[in-house]
Amino acid sequence: MSIALDDIQDGQLVGKEQIRCFVKHISLYILTYVSQGLKVKGLLAVPDGTSPRPAVIYCRGGIKRVGMVRKRRIISMAKRGYVVFAPYYRGNEGGEGREDFGGEDRFDLFHAIPMVQSLEEVLPGPVPIIGFSRGAVMAMRAARECSGVGPVVVWGGVSDMLDTYEQRVDLRRMLKRVVGHPKKQIEAYIDRSPACWVNEINSPIYIIHGTHDSQVDIGHARKLANSLDQAGKDYTMVLYTGLEHRFPRKEDEKALDDVFAWLDEKLKQSKQEVFST
Repeated sequence: MSIALDDIQDGQLVGKEQIRCFVKHISLYILTYVSQGLKVKGLLAVPDGTSPRPAVIYCRGGIKRVGMVRKRRIISMAKRGYVVFAPYYRGNEGGEGREDFGGEDRFDLFHAIPMVQSLEEVLPGPVPIIGFSRGAVMAMRAARECSGVGPVVVWGGVSDMLDTYEQRVDLRRMLKRVVGHPKKQIEAYIDRSPACWVNEINSPIYIIHGTHDSQVDIGHARKLANSLDQAGKDYTMVLYTGLEHRFPRKEDEKALDDVFAWLDEKLKQSKQEVFST
């Protein structure tokens, strides 16, 4: 089936290619969809069995090849009974455009939300988002700017991009090139700093962070929690003592168990609220 370019809408699925999965009972697909007129790509994991199922969107960290979506990570989430979609972001894995660290590329998440909601494998309703590292900026911007967003998990997440500029000397050249100079383009940094605008977010938030994280300092988690607390928002924070940015396998699986138990509970509460109104 061919689709005329003039007929393509943002958030429209235009390609679905099944790829090999090394784990039984999970099917993997590369999806191509439209975001700001660009064809961008992402990875979809679907558990075998009864459909439809709840969905979650996973926002990777890093930029370009650094922090790229890992199949094992997505499959591990899908084993918890969720359909999982992970955008690669524009310019990656054959997608069009160029990512900009939580700027215009945030639309690759925004348009993924209705695309995921339209999948036959997915239950209707708000879609939770898990944001890892700078992916947390994407997730929080979606919670701020989009409808259809469910509970949000901030995992080792950036909450103040100005702090990132000060703390990560090794990233300053990239940040100045992609985001701008923090003194000249301060609004661009504030737009990428969830701790500055949590009053505009209504999704429940789950913060998870390793106390020895050398890539995103633990101060980001504490600053976000403090801002959420002052704004009277619904949030939970779990700190893992002594752990780095990426958790060891055993601790990571335990953390995933806790995250998905929280998501299950929040989605259940959301359904109950809908039925009671």
